[in-house]
Amino acid sequence: MMTREENQLLTQTGRGTPAGELLRRYWQPVCLSEELPPGAAPLRTTILAENLVLFRDEEGRAGLLGIHCSHRGTDLSYGRVENGGLRCLYHGWLYDIHGRCLEQPGESGGGQHRDNIRHPAYPCTEAGGVIFTYMGPGQSPLLPNYDFLKAPPDHLYVSKIFHECNYQQANEGNIDPVHLSYLHRFLENRDERYRGVRGAGESHYNLVARNIAPTIDVELTDFGVRIYTVRQLEDDKKYLRVSYFILPNLSAFPGQTGGEGYSVNWHVPIDDAHHWKYTFVYSSKAALRKELVSRERSELTPGYRLVRNEANRYLQDRDSMKTHTYAGMGAGFQAHDAFATASQGAVQDRTEENLVSSDKAIVAARKLLERAIKDVQAGREPPHVIRAPDQNRFPQLLVVSDMISDNSDWKEYTKSLETEARARL
Repeated sequence: MMTREENQLLTQTGRGTPAGELLRRYWQPVCLSEELPPGAAPLRTTILAENLVLFRDEEGRAGLLGIHCSHRGTDLSYGRVENGGLRCLYHGWLYDIHGRCLEQPGESGGGQHRDNIRHPAYPCTEAGGVIFTYMGPGQSPLLPNYDFLKAPPDHLYVSKIFHECNYQQANEGNIDPVHLSYLHRFLENRDERYRGVRGAGESHYNLVARNIAPTIDVELTDFGVRIYTVRQLEDDKKYLRVSYFILPNLSAFPGQTGGEGYSVNWHVPIDDAHHWKYTFVYSSKAALRKELVSRERSELTPGYRLVRNEANRYLQDRDSMKTHTYAGMGAGFQAHDAFATASQGAVQDRTEENLVSSDKAIVAARKLLERAIKDVQAGREPPHVIRAPDQNRFPQLLVVSDMISDNSDWKEYTKSLETEARARL
């Protein structure tokens, strides 16, 4: 059980808060590339409780600026993209993507002191169909060179989903192995194109339902927490899943492409009570069949909101709970997860929870976050902030969804796969 102060430590993300300062030490998704195509209007956005405007200049470069003009505070999202920047409609002040004031046209000589203006601006970069920003102090670190961020378009699917709860409780749902056997359970066998298990002849949906009390173990890595989940099955077989909590606010797990890829959920605070979940589905081998992996987008509005939501009780169907799904909220996991995490409250009150042995990954992730926060408070750089190019590779980020023999040591099995991955670098 956490204290109220410990809960606030992990969940408050505005500038100057402990978790907010930690999150600002890392690159964060700020929007999908498809939301800001070349020539698009500036996009008003809020991230980490800061109101900002995102735009592309005529060269296609993304810039993220403070929403209010440094002159008289007018909203820059209504501005004109021209002459190398974003121009305020009120008096014509022009800002480039670095926050430099290029013109003050109402002033003599275009503004003799315009170079003294440094409008709030955050650097941006683009990878994997997402625009990222760095909102921390000093020189930005390297964007982590995860495999999914450098995958060709036909091997990667990306979307995002609005969540009406704090980022932390939703990310903790990703590292809770037992909920797969309940919340996401199908009451009928599933035969999917992406079965998600190497060495098995059926879907992982079926396997997680056959053993609801798996063995769970965790170990720390240099970027987060590795989570082993082992389900003993019939015929002297074990189903091994290896997933990850990754500092500071994302998780990687087998998902639909387990066995030949993985999925990532990256939870980015809007404010303390709302966040965006950026979802990536990555296949390292075969090209994705987008019609399968994108089916859940059919349950999203054009604004990336869930059609199934708290206002309509997630369209729960009690009859389908008898024959189709355990939760009765359709086949899409995104609605299931939104229900389970948002119904805990906008910010979960962890002083009232009672953790058990199967929650060890959540406990480990919280402790790691607390240590990283202390690093920042002490003036040290937290783990997984990458500065050196030779450190920007992750063979140890090895997501596993395999059937293994009953007499296999699952940790040694995973380490052998990691050794193979390192040898391929």
